[in-house]
Amino acid sequence: MHFQTRSEKFSLTIFIFQEMLKDTVRTRTYQNVIYQNTFLFKNKVVLDVGAGTGILSLFCAKAGAKHVYAVECSHMADMAKEIVEANGFSNVITVLKGKVEEIMLPVAQVDVIISEWMGYFLLFENMLNTVLYARDKWLINDGIVLPDRASLYLTAIEDADYKEDKIEFWNNIYGFNMSCIKKQSMMEPLVDTVDQKQIVTNCQLLKTMDIPKMAPGDASFTAPFKLVAKRNDYIHALVAYFDVSFMKCHKLTGFSTGPRSRATHWKQTVLYLEDVLTICEGEAVVGSMMVVPNKKNPRDVDIMLKYSLNGQRCQLSKTQHYKMR
Repeated sequence: MHFQTRSEKFSLTIFIFQEMLKDTVRTRTYQNVIYQNTFLFKNKVVLDVGAGTGILSLFCAKAGAKHVYAVECSHMADMAKEIVEANGFSNVITVLKGKVEEIMLPVAQVDVIISEWMGYFLLFENMLNTVLYARDKWLINDGIVLPDRASLYLTAIEDADYKEDKIEFWNNIYGFNMSCIKKQSMMEPLVDTVDQKQIVTNCQLLKTMDIPKMAPGDASFTAPFKLVAKRNDYIHALVAYFDVSFMKCHKLTGFSTGPRSRATHWKQTVLYLEDVLTICEGEAVVGSMMVVPNKKNPRDVDIMLKYSLNGQRCQLSKTQHYKMR
C-alpha cells in the first residue's frame, strides 16, 4: 500500500486548483459578476469562503472592496498569502488559514460572502453548510451571498456503448464471473461529460436552493420527477447537473453544468439503471429522488432513486441506491 507524502498531497491540491482555474466557464463567470457589478463590492467588507488560490478575493479587491478576508483551510492558504503579496493587495486582502467554523474574524460583520462551494452533483464534497455557517455568524442583515441560487436538474440518456464497456464488462472476465463488482460499480455515480445527442427526454427541475434564506438541512430532499421521451429510444441512465445564478447582479448572470452548455470541470453525474428501458415517444419515466448526506461522512452523498415506466414495450418499477464517495 502506498501512502501519500505531504508533498504528494500538496501536488494533488495544486492540480485540483489548477483544474478549477482553467475552467473558464466557472472562473470567467465569477470575474464578470464582480467586475461588471462593482456597486456590490465597492467599499464593502467581503468574506471569501474556501478561497483556494485567492482568485475571487483578488477580483473583489480589484473591484474596490474595502477589505477581503480570504479563508482557506488547506496548505494552499500559504500560497494564497504569497500570491496576494506578489500582486500588491496585502493592504486589502487578509488570508486566514483554518476552517471557517474555527477561525476568528478580525471584524464582527461582513457585507458580502462569496464562495465557489459547489461539488460534483452540486452536493458531493460541497461547502454549502460552511457558507451557511458564515452567513449566520457574520453577514449583516441586508448582506449579499454570491452565488445566491443553485438548481439541480435530471434528464435521461441512451448510453449503450459506455454501459457495455464499463458496467457489463464485469460479467465475463477471461471466462470468470466477476459480476459482484458490476453491482458495486452500478452504485457509484459516474462523473463524466455527456453528449447532448444522447438525451432522450425533457430535463426536470429537482431542487432549487435559495442560499441567502435556506437552512442547512434543506440540502437534504426528496423530489418527484417525470421524464417524457422525445423519441423512440432506450434509456440506460439518468443524468444530473446543476445551474448557478447570481440574482443580485444588475443583469442576471450564471452558468449551467448541463450537457447542452459549455463543459465545466463539474461535468455531469451519470446514474446507471439496472435495466434498459425501452421507451416510446410521449411515454414517461416517473419517480422520485431522495438525496441525503451520508451519516458517517456528511461530505459524501447517498441517493435513493425510485422510478417506473408503464409503456407499450416496457413495464417495470424499481428502487436503486447510489453512493457518492
